[in-house]
Amino acid sequence: MKLYLAGPDVFRPDAMAWAAEGRQLCAALGYTALIPLDGIETTAPGIYQANIALIQSADAVLANLNPFRGCEPDSGTCVEVGFALALGKPVIGYLASNETTTQRVARMFGVTLEIRDGRPLDPDGLFVEDFGLPLNLMLGVPLQMVIGGLPEALSVLASKSRR
Repeated sequence: MKLYLAGPDVFRPDAMAWAAEGRQLCAALGYTALIPLDGIETTAPGIYQANIALIQSADAVLANLNPFRGCEPDSGTCVEVGFALALGKPVIGYLASNETTTQRVARMFGVTLEIRDGRPLDPDGLFVEDFGLPLNLMLGVPLQMVIGGLPEALSVLASKSRR
């Protein structure tokens, strides 16, 4: 089984070490890791096409959906997740915390969210989606969400595969 490892981890200073660890974790369970860093492309269009090809060849996607440069997951990761879902591939997302979107927005802005018409507002006066999900409903509904990291997501996938 080939697994595409999506997420902003490719931007880490230790991205190559992260990739090696991801490969080892996958291999220990009999999976092959497909990692965006594996390509030789260096242009934006080339990287995009290479990553799309990896997702197309994957059996499933495991996605790091932790906040990246703000309150929400990495936008590139969200595109990869949406593409995988459109192809009918299983996607397991993982987060370090089970806080809801409203809790995360309040924490990251350091405020108590104002309530207007029964709905929470962020400091910019925009409504915050409040379904008790850890992410926007477009990710929170179709994905299986796991609290933890890649090892926990792999564990969930392995247990599903044994059924």
